[in-house]
Amino acid sequence: MNLFARVRFRWLAVMLLLGMADTVAATDSAVDRLKAGDVLLLRHANAPGFGDPTGFRIDDCSTQRNLSEAGRQQAIAIGAWLRARGISRARVYSSQWCRCLETAELLGIGQVSPLPALNSFFQRPEDRTPNLSALRGFLSAQALQNEPLILVTHQVTVTALTGVFPDSGEGVVATLGENGELGDFARMNFDD
Repeated sequence: MNLFARVRFRWLAVMLLLGMADTVAATDSAVDRLKAGDVLLLRHANAPGFGDPTGFRIDDCSTQRNLSEAGRQQAIAIGAWLRARGISRARVYSSQWCRCLETAELLGIGQVSPLPALNSFFQRPEDRTPNLSALRGFLSAQALQNEPLILVTHQVTVTALTGVFPDSGEGVVATLGENGELGDFARMNFDD
């Protein structure tokens, strides 16, 4: 390797490490924010496919798109990741969709309460406005408590509230403002 190639390689290595340091710092900051009372909007873990089958029913998991085994392992890993960073208990609310409820349960960090306002409106666009309005009402009633608040939901809900398009099993930490409005968004990836 010539001198130019070695210098270039070292420069690239330093840039990569600096980028990783920024990611770790951002993740640590998001965890601290969650501990201090911010909200984690978590997209359900990996559930292969797109949307739900025609005729799915919310009360019958066999009619829905559900978590894969990899998705179950992802949800368990997210819970372990949170516990390793000092978040062992949380107030956990979930969409009524089975893939969200299962993700929330597998986190293993708190009793899961179904919250219809977190339900998907991907295939039901008429539910968008009422769901988001109900969710903002729910959020406006949340006072700073001793436990973090985790909301397990769908991509459409996270994106509508934050402008962020999360991958499966990815979250966004947001500051809870007055009237249930959210702000100061930080993407949270649990692979760090």
